[in-house]
Amino acid sequence: MRRLVLLAPAVALLAGCGTTTVTGTAAPSPPSASANSSNAGGLPPDPQPGATGDCPYLDSEVVAEANGQHVSKVRVSADQPHPACFFYRPDGKVQLTVRVYVGDAKTATALVNQAAPLDSSNPASDPSGWKGGYLSTDDGAVYAVAKGTAAVIASTNQKQSVKARTVVKKVIAALKL
Repeated sequence: MRRLVLLAPAVALLAGCGTTTVTGTAAPSPPSASANSSNAGGLPPDPQPGATGDCPYLDSEVVAEANGQHVSKVRVSADQPHPACFFYRPDGKVQLTVRVYVGDAKTATALVNQAAPLDSSNPASDPSGWKGGYLSTDDGAVYAVAKGTAAVIASTNQKQSVKARTVVKKVIAALKL
């Protein structure tokens, strides 16, 4: 009986301790929107220059004439069916970039608004039926327009947005968007 008396407090103490079962696996928390500002709001990521090659919808001579600089090299992104095209000047720096998006109308508009924000850009409506914006910065100019499910965005190292607009119009005509 003595053993029972001595064991009783130990059993009572252990009875109060239950086991906790954890199910599932630990998962890392999703990255915040600020971790990749180019992908904020679910937009496609900014295109990156890839292979050296010709731009399938814009000739180097057209860019040289429109932008006023010799084109030494062209690189294209992996995006399909319309890769972004990066035109380089002789010193190895990018002089002009063109991005074409065809897909969802809301995404097309959002890409244009990201490139030329409504609150800080001038309204653009050329060519007819396309809407967006253009602006000049210390680094150059951008001209971005959307129509339906398509968007075309050109960024240049030149401060005159007319150069980017000329390129955008050539791309739209070439792709028959």
